[in-house]
Amino acid sequence: MKLPPGPAKRALRCAAGVAALVLVLPGCAAQDEVVTLDFFQFKPEAVATFDAIIDEFEAANPGVRVVQNHVPDADTAIRTLLVKDKTPDVLTLNGNGRYGDLAKACVFADLSDLPVVDQVRPAVSDIIADLGSCSRNEVNAVPFSNNASGILYNKNLFEQHGVEVPATWDELLEVARTFEQAGVTPFYATIKDAWTISPAFVNLGGALQPEDFFDRLRAEGSDVASGEVSFSKDYPEAMEKLTTLYGFGQDGASGRDYNAGNAAFAAGESAMYMQGSYAIPAIRASNPDVNIGSFPYPATNSPDRTVVVSGVDVGLSIGRDTEHPEEARRFVEFLMSQDIVDRYAQEQSAFSPLATSTGTTDPALAGLAPYFDDNRVIGFIDHQLPASLPLPQYLQQLVLGGHTEDFLAAMDREWSKIAARTIPNEKD
Repeated sequence: MKLPPGPAKRALRCAAGVAALVLVLPGCAAQDEVVTLDFFQFKPEAVATFDAIIDEFEAANPGVRVVQNHVPDADTAIRTLLVKDKTPDVLTLNGNGRYGDLAKACVFADLSDLPVVDQVRPAVSDIIADLGSCSRNEVNAVPFSNNASGILYNKNLFEQHGVEVPATWDELLEVARTFEQAGVTPFYATIKDAWTISPAFVNLGGALQPEDFFDRLRAEGSDVASGEVSFSKDYPEAMEKLTTLYGFGQDGASGRDYNAGNAAFAAGESAMYMQGSYAIPAIRASNPDVNIGSFPYPATNSPDRTVVVSGVDVGLSIGRDTEHPEEARRFVEFLMSQDIVDRYAQEQSAFSPLATSTGTTDPALAGLAPYFDDNRVIGFIDHQLPASLPLPQYLQQLVLGGHTEDFLAAMDREWSKIAARTIPNEKD
């Protein structure tokens, strides 16, 4: 009989030895010496994957037990734990603005001396560092998995209509018109879920904004109107291009959500889909045979300016005040081993952040991989925006018929209000 894993396995083993109590008692008593790590894990689609990884770790480290804790609303859960002073020993977190706020609040341990830190691709290290840290030289999260945001396309439809992958903005518009004239929906749009408009925003805005835009914007404080940079001054081109792409969406897009979009694209109802690598597993779950390709947003007519937007989909952190720092670091080092990182990336249609990785073998990511490998990568610009700024709702209003000028004025206005409350305190 195969015994269940973890404590149940140990309990059965001890119970089975009751007849030989003298021989078994020392073995059972030894379990009191096992260190238990609380592992906070936020991705529902990766629970089984991490269970398997934990089994491997525990087999190699019999003195350590890892308990994976997954909850549906990770942001609320982690805030609740912190308020109760119950920071988990090891955490997975998405590398976004909320992570940056926690890092700056010194919630996480400094991992800068871990050898694997030097093995992370430089562009990926910059992405996580730009979100913030407890102090200038600290590393508060090690990137475990990266996503990439671009345009997914149906290879079969492109081939049937003799369409080549576009490398410039004008070519992208020509591709969209070609499919439109052929009666094929160019882009499947899911406007009901406001956040799904953000990928187009981060790609077009990130590629077209001035260098160091957000650093300069923060330096202006609340005086955005008279500053050198602002959304109204620097984002008109990006937003006009965004609304142009959404003009090629299907009828009834305002009533379609992310799940509907994944299923529709999987069924061949559009030639392209403005989503990133994170959508691929869900699309394949709907249709395992769908032939997916990808390419970066050609935001300009200069291919050498094209970049891929990438985020740290999963970062690994350790609670700053963990009672088991040695075991926690051992677990993080195990997770960051080449085999584990590459295996996770393959299973989750993601990119490895390690420079030593051989690269993705997923054909759906082949169009984005060269940019990632060459460090032609930028972070998600929406991670630089305060969580209190309602970007998805503003984008939703814009693509449902709003005006670019109104959207940009609202962004400047909200940024100024938030900066007046927060940025002076950050400078102190």
